[in-house]
Amino acid sequence: MHSLGLKCNEFTFPSVLKACSVEKELFLGKQIHGVVVVTGFDCDVFVANTLVVMYAKCGELVESRMLFEEIPERNVVSWNALFSCYTQNDFFSEAMCMFRDMIGRGVRPDEYSLSNILNACTGLGDIVEGKKIHGYLVKLGYDYDPFSSNALVDMYAKGGDLKDAIRAFGGIVVPDIVSWNAIIAGCVLHQCQTQAIDMLNQMRRSGIWPNMFTLSSALKACAALELPELGKVLHSLLIKKDIILDSFVSVGLIDMYCKCDLTKDARLIYDLMPGKDLIALNAMISGYSQNEADGACLDLFSQTFTQGIGFDQTTLLAILNSAAGLQAANVCKQVHALSVKSGFLCDTFVINSLVDSYGKCIQLDDAARIFDECPTPDLPSFTSLITAYALLGQGEEAMKLYLKLQDMDLKPDSFVCSSLLNACANLSAYEQGKQIHAHVLKFGFTTDVFAGNSLVNMYAKCGSVEDASCAFHEVPKKGIVSWSAMIGGLAQHGHAKQALHLFDEMLKDGVSPNHITLVSVLYACNHAGLVAEAKKYFETMKDSFRIEPTQEHYACMIDVLGRAGKLDDAIELVNKMPFEANASVWGALLGAARIHKNVEVGKHAAEMLFNLEPEKSGTHVLLANIYASVGLWADVAKVRRFMKTSRVKKEPGMSWIEVKDSIYTFIVGDRSHQRSDEIYGKLEELGHLMAKAGYVPMIDIDLHDVERKQKEILLSYHSEKLAVAFGLIATPPGAPIRVKKNLRICLDCHTTFKFICKIVSREIIIRDINRFHHFKDGFCSCGDYW
Repeated sequence: MHSLGLKCNEFTFPSVLKACSVEKELFLGKQIHGVVVVTGFDCDVFVANTLVVMYAKCGELVESRMLFEEIPERNVVSWNALFSCYTQNDFFSEAMCMFRDMIGRGVRPDEYSLSNILNACTGLGDIVEGKKIHGYLVKLGYDYDPFSSNALVDMYAKGGDLKDAIRAFGGIVVPDIVSWNAIIAGCVLHQCQTQAIDMLNQMRRSGIWPNMFTLSSALKACAALELPELGKVLHSLLIKKDIILDSFVSVGLIDMYCKCDLTKDARLIYDLMPGKDLIALNAMISGYSQNEADGACLDLFSQTFTQGIGFDQTTLLAILNSAAGLQAANVCKQVHALSVKSGFLCDTFVINSLVDSYGKCIQLDDAARIFDECPTPDLPSFTSLITAYALLGQGEEAMKLYLKLQDMDLKPDSFVCSSLLNACANLSAYEQGKQIHAHVLKFGFTTDVFAGNSLVNMYAKCGSVEDASCAFHEVPKKGIVSWSAMIGGLAQHGHAKQALHLFDEMLKDGVSPNHITLVSVLYACNHAGLVAEAKKYFETMKDSFRIEPTQEHYACMIDVLGRAGKLDDAIELVNKMPFEANASVWGALLGAARIHKNVEVGKHAAEMLFNLEPEKSGTHVLLANIYASVGLWADVAKVRRFMKTSRVKKEPGMSWIEVKDSIYTFIVGDRSHQRSDEIYGKLEELGHLMAKAGYVPMIDIDLHDVERKQKEILLSYHSEKLAVAFGLIATPPGAPIRVKKNLRICLDCHTTFKFICKIVSREIIIRDINRFHHFKDGFCSCGDYW
């Protein structure tokens, strides 16, 4: 037309400029702009408006704004042209400013103006401004416009008010596919997945078929609700509509199948994708990691690493999570190196994940180094390292790190407090545990289930079953962890009947036990000699609770029978086990043989343990005790010689006591403490008082080949006796003394503390490797049955 010499008019230019906008032909658009200027049509408002849009859509927003400012008589279309382009290019604040300027100049907005500005409000997440625009719609009579109505639904849904979104949706006379997509996506966004599925069904009944966007939202709802059957129905609809190969929807399918624990179906979708990208890879790898298919996760990353798909932060986080699950320290190191090389070590999430993974792979030095190298450690990085220290028995390091966290004015969360409480539990650090409890109260975590369960566990393991019971009753929603912690605590403290009563209360509350709960129930029966009750629970656990007995349950039951003197029944149960007995089972039998001085059974159990745990010294010691109890001193000497030649070292007895936020450690005959003279003086004083009360040292339990007097001295200076003596001189009169020991308390110490607690009028609480002993008024809570 141009080459024929025909002149363009005010209708030609807008059409060809619109074509330039669609095709992003900026160079040609500028040429036409020149023709417009030459021919004098740049003063025409319709041509000028189209020029504004063309420049904006070609990414030249500055030129677009300049042209807009040059329009002599701007109408609503002129304003719409510019702020719609601002909105489409995510310049939402600028669009809002333009709209306010337009209103200030007295230009009346139309439905196109208002729907665009609603989109800007949605982009800003500004529901307050959105409600003002809604007011304009009603005032100007545009509230029935379908574009504006759909924009309203979208704005309310994404702005945080689903009720108003549903109300706006209800006002649409005939909702179209855009309306339905907006409300379904809004329901999913607000975690109202069931409502999203209901909306999808209503849409189908209204005669409108879902499109790619509808099904994508519905797949997210299926993933959250774990509805694989409905997900498969949606999958079939996708196939029917020939949009299965769309990358966006394929990733949605992978995510849905993974979250429904159908990783094989997810992998099939992934393998069928023609052009796999990083988003699809991350969905598949994250799915494997979340479903604990850690080996498959690492294998897939290894396969794709050389294919050029690449990786990002999400990929590395999933790989590190799986490496932690497999305790694959070498993989952690490789990902660490990859993070350094690719620059992701500057990412806080990657740093925290590395700390967490190294900790779970028992590489605490590496975890601490990553943490120390972090320029600005945040709460998650502190949490990861504190948790690692607590899990691996380094409670003191966990507490030190917590002090550092407080120095940085970081507010702890409930996970930090839970980890610290677990660390205190392992240390038997009662006073420090009470301080963390104070922080739980201070920061408002009293309603947090994790913190509540950890409090129950901490108090129970620190020897205060009363405090544990109070904490238990304050847990708002008691789950199986809460009940199991309290039942286990009561069992460890010798309160068997209370433990069984609480178990019955749990069942009445509608909570089903797990295998840990039943171990605690059998443990309670074991340490109270409740053989009939133990048999009932053990024999009915499969039928009543659908729990197959494990090695732990068999070990508990064998211990119950053995302690009660039913060694033949215990041996018969070992022979009937559906699997090979492990060390805990043979250990239970060996312990029973020691109690009842049965050399034959003890020797057989010890031989089995020598095969399973040849390096463990406890087996040799128990066997020697059995020989000594029946006067077979030659066999005792033989065991000791074998230990010496085999270089099996007896684990030294150690005891710990907490005094004024510090933990003191003692070993037998220890004189390293700065108050040793006072400690030994106190023991000598107590010795005289006990002798007057009728105490006689039980020298028969000492296996050393020395004179009687020397045996008495050795017995007097056991580590727990030193710890108790220190507690008596270092704590206020009348305060309970809490001691932890790494081995089983010996018979002489057990007898000694029954005398001491009565002499000094104090409660003495000893936590040995098996249970708690509460000594008070000359008696022990175990009833001498341990």
